[in-house]
Amino acid sequence: MTVLGNRVVTDTSDKEVDDPRDPQVRLTAFLDEGSIRLISPVDRSGVLAATGRVEGVPVVVFVSDARVQGGAMGSEGCEHIVHAYDVAVRERVPVIGVWHSGGARLAEGVESLHAVGRVFAAMTRASGVVPQLSVVVGPAAGGAAYGPALTDIVILADEGRIFVTGPDVVRSVTGEQIDMAALGGPEPHSKRSGVVHIVTKNETEAYAQARRLAVLLGHQGRVRGDIEEVDFSGLLPENVRRAYDVKPLVKGLLDEPGVELHPKWAPNIVTTLGRLGGRTIGVIANNPMRLGGCLDSASAEKAARFVRMCDAFGVPLVVLVDVPGYLPGVGQEHDGVVRRGAKLLHAFAEASVPRITLVTRKAYGGAYIAMNSRSLGATRVFGWPTTQIAVMGAVAAVRILKRRELAAAPDEERAALEAKLAEEHEILAGGLDRAIELGVVDEVIKPEETRGAIARILAQATPARGAHGNIPL
Repeated sequence: MTVLGNRVVTDTSDKEVDDPRDPQVRLTAFLDEGSIRLISPVDRSGVLAATGRVEGVPVVVFVSDARVQGGAMGSEGCEHIVHAYDVAVRERVPVIGVWHSGGARLAEGVESLHAVGRVFAAMTRASGVVPQLSVVVGPAAGGAAYGPALTDIVILADEGRIFVTGPDVVRSVTGEQIDMAALGGPEPHSKRSGVVHIVTKNETEAYAQARRLAVLLGHQGRVRGDIEEVDFSGLLPENVRRAYDVKPLVKGLLDEPGVELHPKWAPNIVTTLGRLGGRTIGVIANNPMRLGGCLDSASAEKAARFVRMCDAFGVPLVVLVDVPGYLPGVGQEHDGVVRRGAKLLHAFAEASVPRITLVTRKAYGGAYIAMNSRSLGATRVFGWPTTQIAVMGAVAAVRILKRRELAAAPDEERAALEAKLAEEHEILAGGLDRAIELGVVDEVIKPEETRGAIARILAQATPARGAHGNIPL
């Protein structure tokens, strides 16, 4: 037994535990061997908290004790979580919550509700100050659902479930028939709701992903001098209208495969944390394989939250642009594409971290602005020789600007006239040359020079960090 301040804690080194739900077992599985130091007592509160290390990086972890009232959150357990947050903020280290809880304790009534509210307040105070990760390994209901939702990244193991009210309550109130997996499991939260950033096959893999993220955010490193190049020249299809998957470009840009967040939600934009030249960066990329790479309401919101998270923790951003515009349609307008698209504009314009943009193929219309353009404060804007920048594609433009002339042309001549007018429009609009002249594109680089060019700017840029929280968007 050890006394820490006015807290009595129990040493776990000689304690044999077999129940996989035991928080000491989970702490041992998550933290580096020999690094665990408890900062809360081993009791019946439903929560155990500790400091420790992940690949040598100091962290704070708290774990629900699902053996005690299903991990329900009472006043004592909530106090342990608040204390864990106080330690993490004081030490400026990541805080990780391992969740397996039914929410507030019914027997404590309003006392437990007040206690859960204090946890939410602690999380909000820590937002943007220290990285917050949640690993959901069992049911997380009610207050235990909103806890992870307030954090920066949510990882859901296959057996994890997140919902405000369980299937029984849903059935009794609405008459809807649904089970726990369909209500709050990996499928709905990874594809539809956007609540969960990463889904894993099991608890062990969930810990592995959380450890990777804790290291990326807790020890960001510096850019090395030696950057090995990758030739991306064969990545883009010869036909400029043909779709392709941007993920090989993201993978090749990074030193090793990064951690993609929300891979199945709004997949027309890719958001990944990884390292370039040893430095942690955030990569945002349009993916032409999905919706042609168009921005829509969901992808704009997804990217905006990622931008704000990276800015809050001083993680530089690399933005890979190949975007034909915003997705048109009645559904998009009614779904709030204007309001939600504005979040991305605001996030980039507000960001303080170094932000490097690379236009690989095209950047059209309002989406050109939204994807970290010079006007929003990009640190550096590169273009590959294939870059096209315009209000819209030349063919679409002449169909509007020259519609009367095209309508008057004979049917058999219309296609040729349209092609001729489109070529003239490209020259008139200026495209990449005009963008360079205006200074909105700084430099054209070859695909095989990409990693070195971006790393050079990252190394030269002044480190910065946004002074704001990371509100769930």
